[in-house]
Amino acid sequence: MNVGIIGSGTMGSGIAQVAATANCSVKVYDTNQEALKKSEVSLDKVLSRLIEKGRIDEAEKNRIQNNILYVDSLKELADADLTIEAIIENLEVKQKVFRELESYQSKDAIIASNTSSLSIASIAGALENPERVIGIHFFNPAPLMPLVEIIPAVQTSEEVKNKVVKIIDDWKKVGVLAKDTPGFIVNRVARPFYGEALRIYEEGLADFATIDWAMKSLGGFRMGPFELMDFIGNDVNYTVTETVFREFYYDPRYKPSFTQKRLSEAGYLGRKSGRGFYQYGDHAKTLNPSKDKDLGNKILDRILVMLINEAADALFLNIASAKDIDLAMSKGVNYPKGLLTWANEKGIDWCVEKLDKLYEEYHEDRYRCSPLLRKMKKNNQKFLV
Repeated sequence: MNVGIIGSGTMGSGIAQVAATANCSVKVYDTNQEALKKSEVSLDKVLSRLIEKGRIDEAEKNRIQNNILYVDSLKELADADLTIEAIIENLEVKQKVFRELESYQSKDAIIASNTSSLSIASIAGALENPERVIGIHFFNPAPLMPLVEIIPAVQTSEEVKNKVVKIIDDWKKVGVLAKDTPGFIVNRVARPFYGEALRIYEEGLADFATIDWAMKSLGGFRMGPFELMDFIGNDVNYTVTETVFREFYYDPRYKPSFTQKRLSEAGYLGRKSGRGFYQYGDHAKTLNPSKDKDLGNKILDRILVMLINEAADALFLNIASAKDIDLAMSKGVNYPKGLLTWANEKGIDWCVEKLDKLYEEYHEDRYRCSPLLRKMKKNNQKFLV
């Protein structure tokens, strides 16, 4: 299978490695020669490290590298059966590139975007044959993260959808199907992990370190929300939140935080800038969280029930199946367990009562309980995951 990759940045390079490992013939396209060279050098380092760890041998390294060709002309992707775009999150730029690509390729070629926030329908709408377009959203780093969100647009043909599902499975990835709505599954359902943690901080209930400690030590999450926002980058994380908020017609559930906005404006982006919610490098400080279990459990319960509510609403609105929602959150962002499975364990009654208590306290639509949870409580049901 011939695979084209548009963009030789971290994501494009990672997807190229995945496809080449699966024995596809891959061409990586970029207008920037330095970026192409950097991608090639980076892959060599990554594969050499895998040899050191005993994951692959020299022959496998050579096979993967020989499957990848770096090109600086979009015409070189004319023979691609599948092209995946991983460039700047700008609709006009993506549409322009796809229109040019379409002029070189056969009508049977599949054109996919790795976008994490843009409408697949809007991207497809710019082409003469929109039925060939689909979203294929990998998570960073693509070779390590198992999850891939597959997002058919309203124009996408059933044949293209089925082909992509099989390709992702053949590439040894965990594919989940998502409706073409803002944030798809992961970036939508995960918003309260950041947003509610920020809200708890802004109310003065706990500091960054205590909230992170509660989510890790009591909740089993690998990283706390503030650690994770610093890892992702406050500029990136804030922009995703702002985009989801705007695309959902300013639903208060996705309202961004001024705390994160100000950090982003100040250039306190997290690990990559040396300072975010925490300080790094020479200026790093040892923080002592309050290890008050009662406070920690209150923090955990509040963030968790908001996450469960978001997952339930995604199911209620047919964004994805219950199984795929749980797979997405456990495989895409390494949650300790699927949120709907967690809801079953905590009890649907518990979820509804916690949400109603928050709504009674704040009278904000942000805390409205999903109709699905309320219906399930009434009928004494559990999620089928």
